Amino acid sequence: MEYIEQYIKGVYVIKPKRFGDARGYFSEVFKKEEFQAHVGPVEFVQDNESFSTYGVLRGLHFQKGEFSQAKLVRVSQGTVLDVAVDLRGGSPTYGKHVAVELSASEGTQLFIPRGFAHGFVVLSQVAQFQYKVDNVYAPHSEATLRFDEPALGIDWRVPRDKMLLSPKDTVGMALKDIKPF
Repeated sequence: MEYIEQYIKGVYVIKPKRFGDARGYFSEVFKKEEFQAHVGPVEFVQDNESFSTYGVLRGLHFQKGEFSQAKLVRVSQGTVLDVAVDLRGGSPTYGKHVAVELSASEGTQLFIPRGFAHGFVVLSQVAQFQYKVDNVYAPHSEATLRFDEPALGIDWRVPRDKMLLSPKDTVGMALKDIKPF
């Protein structure tokens, strides 16, 4: 696998190798020892999956305090634009974001350390999104950063009138109202 650290320290694009023939392909998508040699010690405790249609935007979510989560995300069907926003106090990239297109056809993954808000929008007709987390979900600790926060300037690549959002994602907090991690 190839590990490419992004301009925000700790965020990695991971490109697994694929070995293909007439039957299809084989790929290792996670190998603990290799992952930790490149990224550092992370102990994943839960795997999650979502299925969504074009225009569904999930995020920008984060868990506060001791319930913060690191995530390793990938798409097993379709294509998404995946976004991570740095909320780490004292970080030189606080309030900056990384946006990466993830697709099943490429197999690219994104690692997002603790201290980030995370979200994605579906660019294909459907998408199956999978992610490993290093901490369990704690509803009382969850928060949402506005997906359309002007200070972030995220180009979601889907027209606003085509986006499908949950009620909580339409009323996220402004960046200035979030206490840094």
